[in-house]
Amino acid sequence: MSLRAPEPTASPTLRAIDAAPLPATPQLRAATRAMPEVVELLRRRKILMAPLLVLVAFVVVGLFAPYLAPLPPTQTELGLKLTPPVWLEGGVSDRPLGTDQLGRDIGSRMIYGARLSLTTSLIGIVLSGVVGTSLGLLAGYYGAWIDALIMRVADMTLAIHLYILAIVLAVVWGPGLRNVLLVTVFLLWSRYARQARAEVLSLKEREFVVAARALGASAGRIMARHLLPNLLASLIVLSTLQVGFVIVLEATLSFLGAGIPPPNPSWGVMVADGRALIASAWWVSMFPGVAILLVVLSVNLVGDAIRDRLDPRLRRL
Repeated sequence: MSLRAPEPTASPTLRAIDAAPLPATPQLRAATRAMPEVVELLRRRKILMAPLLVLVAFVVVGLFAPYLAPLPPTQTELGLKLTPPVWLEGGVSDRPLGTDQLGRDIGSRMIYGARLSLTTSLIGIVLSGVVGTSLGLLAGYYGAWIDALIMRVADMTLAIHLYILAIVLAVVWGPGLRNVLLVTVFLLWSRYARQARAEVLSLKEREFVVAARALGASAGRIMARHLLPNLLASLIVLSTLQVGFVIVLEATLSFLGAGIPPPNPSWGVMVADGRALIASAWWVSMFPGVAILLVVLSVNLVGDAIRDRLDPRLRRL
């Protein structure tokens, strides 16, 4: 006869809670139907097709820049310096958008500049989102002095001028991508933190969170399994609205000499290179400036439309 004690088993209630799907809150429902909603939005509002095509072209060009650029972005040919676009007198067919003061191909540099802007936007927004959302979850869930401390630090970041910060970083470390990413995270993390905190303050009082806490779920499990999924829809919308800001920020810092340094093919560097030639060689700065305008405008239009479609509060208006 065996005297071994029977192995403990989880109670039916705990098993049911673990197996149960997340509650269908408005935010979670919006996240799960995001793609069908976006497709329906594009079908009904065909005016968004133009900015969407611009964004698709921007992403494709950024991803496949080495295969699409006819020439290396830093290749110089002084014999062809300040060559006008191909449709103007003196233009050449293998430099369709002309060249700059060092004979570098404007088209190739714009293609690689799209890749740099895409990389900067993705890395900067992901880092800002991770830092800001994590701090916002902690502030909203725990409250008390943790909430006060995080929110006061967020308020302090608003008091520091971004160009002063960028110049200080450029003096300490020299211009580079690291400075752009640090300034981006410094400016954007508080937006994600405030968004996450505001939603967690209401979500943590919902029945499913109270039930999970009563059954002994840890704070980390509640935040990761029950709160974070309900924040995804609003955080995705917030991220789409920050892409244009990051592109303009990178171009501005590079234009001022505190961002991407020459001869890297940043759109901001290209605009800065051509500002003294605007009267005689307008194409050096005009084409990258138009690219910044089109991409940022397209990102903002598509981001606003997605927000209007996915935000339950705006859908009722």
